[in-house]
Amino acid sequence: MEDHSAHQRQGGRHAGHSVADFRRRFWISLAVTVPVILISPNLPLIPGGQLVSVPGSAWVLLALATFLYVFGGKPFLLGMVRELRERTPGMMTLVAVAISVAYLYSSATVLGVQGMPFFWELATLVDIMLLGHWIEMRSVGEASKALESLARLMPSEAHLRDADGGTRDVALDLLSAGDIVVVRPGEKIPADGDVLEGASSVDESMLTGESVPVPKGAGDEVIGGAVNGEGMLVVTVRRTGAESFLAQVVDLVREAQMSKSKTQDLADRAAMWLTFVALGGGTLTFAAWMALGRPLSYAMERAVTVMVIACPHALGLAIPLVVAVSTALGARGGLLVRDRVAFENARLIDAVIFDKTGTLTEGRFGVSDVLLFADATREEILGLAASVEQYSEHPIARAIVAAASPRANVSDFEALPGKGARATVDGIHVSVVSPGYLAESGIPSPSGADGDFGDGRTVVFVVLGGEIAGAIALSDVVRPESACAVQRLRAMGVEPIMLTGDTETVAARVAAGLGIERYFAGVLPAEKAATVQRVQAEGKIVAMVGDGVNDAPALASADVGIAIGAGTDVAVAAADVVLVRSNPADVAAIIELSRATYSKMRQNLAWATGYNVIAIPLAAGVLAAAGIVLSPAVGGLLMSASTVIVAVNARTLRLR
Repeated sequence: MEDHSAHQRQGGRHAGHSVADFRRRFWISLAVTVPVILISPNLPLIPGGQLVSVPGSAWVLLALATFLYVFGGKPFLLGMVRELRERTPGMMTLVAVAISVAYLYSSATVLGVQGMPFFWELATLVDIMLLGHWIEMRSVGEASKALESLARLMPSEAHLRDADGGTRDVALDLLSAGDIVVVRPGEKIPADGDVLEGASSVDESMLTGESVPVPKGAGDEVIGGAVNGEGMLVVTVRRTGAESFLAQVVDLVREAQMSKSKTQDLADRAAMWLTFVALGGGTLTFAAWMALGRPLSYAMERAVTVMVIACPHALGLAIPLVVAVSTALGARGGLLVRDRVAFENARLIDAVIFDKTGTLTEGRFGVSDVLLFADATREEILGLAASVEQYSEHPIARAIVAAASPRANVSDFEALPGKGARATVDGIHVSVVSPGYLAESGIPSPSGADGDFGDGRTVVFVVLGGEIAGAIALSDVVRPESACAVQRLRAMGVEPIMLTGDTETVAARVAAGLGIERYFAGVLPAEKAATVQRVQAEGKIVAMVGDGVNDAPALASADVGIAIGAGTDVAVAAADVVLVRSNPADVAAIIELSRATYSKMRQNLAWATGYNVIAIPLAAGVLAAAGIVLSPAVGGLLMSASTVIVAVNARTLRLR
């Protein structure tokens, strides 16, 4: 099905006309053009200048041309009225003036004015302009189909579980927060929510760009529109309608595609001036040829050709098409652009400041090292510690349990608030305690368990029957993608910088592990924005990467604010770009996409303006003495070809 809403996104010049409308007008006009060419006089390269002689052919041509002018030219005539009313004359004005001059002059020759009509040039010009606009609108529609494809991700119905345990199919708009829905294998999840029962893997690739199916179980969050895998899930609905993740993504993509960047403003101004150049050039061309003594029909044809070939059609498309393609690519890759100007500036970034916790790290504890003081293995010490900690909800306890398998034979568990916990495991008295507990109990800390081992990390001791058997060091878990992100940025000539509220020791260890040479430690939340400004004062274009909550002032202060860790909450007001996948490596992808997008914009602008340097003089007839003369139809063909080239070049951004 054709995208009938493309004209609305494209703006004023196609308002009121759909792709189907231009297609219909083109085919009908083309059919009418056939008899026009058959009976027209003065055809080039035709013996006698006419294919078929018909009595009263001049009046027949006038009737056919009138139909073509009114029916085929209607979109351009209405577009001219809108542009003049808004005082922004552009390409529709140029086309309308060109076909009006051709029609009125040719009609006057039929009514007795001396001259040579060019009805066949008028007919072919209308056909080519309709074809060019049809192709243009199709290109814009295809470039913007990200919105339609996202909207189609949602299923039409949901299996709602009733209070009695039965299910019934209901429309999505009848769902509300708190409802329980059943998602069968292979079905699309109908709304954002939390898994209540079941286990499966979920394909979120069309929503987050994550190509690997994500395991989901009780308590995990799921996104509406994702595809359920092999298991059945029972989901408690959390968000529906405009509040859903998918709806927010669609709104952000639409906002980004419709917003104007600095380059777009430049293109718009250039298009307006090119319109004035075309109108002025056409007038001067007409006056020059008349002054040289050429026939009125010749001077008129040259003027019309100049106005047609100078249409800033390609210039008007040069930026919007690239914007549409880049935002669609970004959304598909989990990069949601909220501010086009900031995104365009991302190509200039030469320093990226990462907030450590929750950005370079996962914001949760993990076991990073184990030190042994007894005749036991690492796995045994972790297993004993996990057996005790399995009954605690403390973050340190959860990290230890995640690193080992607890034993089943555990008794006499006792929590030691602020100090640890203890229990009997397989008949052995096991305590997992803090250094402070050792000091209070008079147990000396073993040599090697402080200094370099701690290195700013959290350390707990495993005590077996009163003897210290081992020490476990825990730290904030570094995201596996962080090192790759740092390497990619350095390879691109961008300096990675880390910012953290942690101590110098912790910051130095994390930075060294990731290959980050510069970092700021001990930075309070209120000082983050000042740190960004400090780096900017060095003359750098700075991107700030944070979680979008306590980093909001810093995100707003940066040249480009990037929110990471947003999960399904994509409406991060302070950020210019949102990383749906919470992957720091996507920061490099933003810069690469920005650079590629700007490159395509420059290429399109160069072509859209540069070809006029050659085309306009040829249209004016500077090489007429050499036998090189362009007809209005050829001029329209060249102009349409430039538009197609710009459209195709924008689409090649997908091949990056």
